Amino acid sequence: MSPAGRGSRGFVSGTAGEEKPGRKADRRTRVTVLVALAANLVIAAAKAVGGFVAGSPALLSEAAHSVADSMNEIFLLAALRRSRRPADRRHPFGYGKERFFWSLLAAVGIFVMGGCFSFFQGAEALRTGADEKLSGYVAGLIVLGVALLAEGGSLLRALHQVRGQGGLAQGMRDPALRTVVAEDGTAVLGVCLAMTGMALHMVTGQVVWEACASLAIGALLVYVAYRLGREARDQLIGEAADPEASGRIRALLRAQPEIDSVEALFTMKTGLDSTLVAARVDLVPGLDSERVEEVSVRIKRSIARTVPEAGQVFLDVTDRAARKAAESPAATGERGGA
Repeated sequence: MSPAGRGSRGFVSGTAGEEKPGRKADRRTRVTVLVALAANLVIAAAKAVGGFVAGSPALLSEAAHSVADSMNEIFLLAALRRSRRPADRRHPFGYGKERFFWSLLAAVGIFVMGGCFSFFQGAEALRTGADEKLSGYVAGLIVLGVALLAEGGSLLRALHQVRGQGGLAQGMRDPALRTVVAEDGTAVLGVCLAMTGMALHMVTGQVVWEACASLAIGALLVYVAYRLGREARDQLIGEAADPEASGRIRALLRAQPEIDSVEALFTMKTGLDSTLVAARVDLVPGLDSERVEEVSVRIKRSIARTVPEAGQVFLDVTDRAARKAAESPAATGERGGA
């Protein structure tokens, strides 16, 4: 049967190739997350003890920061494990977006457990003042110094992996790795703010310096949480593929001799390294059904070679002549008259 007899052939779908597993990259990311988790658990305990002994709002804010980071690392470990589950009947496109969901929870954790508690500590210090016994502050500064070394080491580990995965543009695509880098970078800056506030409090005797440090830590955490949450939201609700990848797919489709025109091209990331591709194309006249199937299979294989992350490809194959006939004034008039 010719295309003219059928008009639109609907979606011809299929897997364009095996999804790149990325197991090796996941193992490196898991090690990076575990290093950050171990550092944050030890640092959180030390900061909490030091903060209660010294009565330091800045140190307590940093303790809350480390607790939030520890919880977030647990979320990220769950994301790494659950996002690699194979597709099933209930989730035919796989579980790749689990990675984005748990990253969103991590951003919420930074905001609630870290940012809000830091604001509370700073506001309380400004309202009530602080204990003028600063004997415990030296120990608190030592704790923060050790924390700075640990957080700095964890950050260097994360940045090393980012460079190993193709630099910032490529490595930061992974929401788990991106979250670890943001957390460790924020932790290093937060420790510096806390040390500065505690030191100025010791020198001047004015708690306002330490309260301002707590408020600054809170503002920093809220900003980081907002940025991470916005990126996770964009990926979770259906972010398009990179423009460069979309351009390669469109160019490939236009280069096919059997395709008369590419009417529309839609892409959506379904995971870290998997993308759904849907295209509406018009074929040249005169192709029979067997030829259409052959062309569809060939195109899907070509897209898989050109864009390996294209895990699913859907082609809406139509016939321009049949569509124009359906949209002709005569056909429209008949429908109107009916």
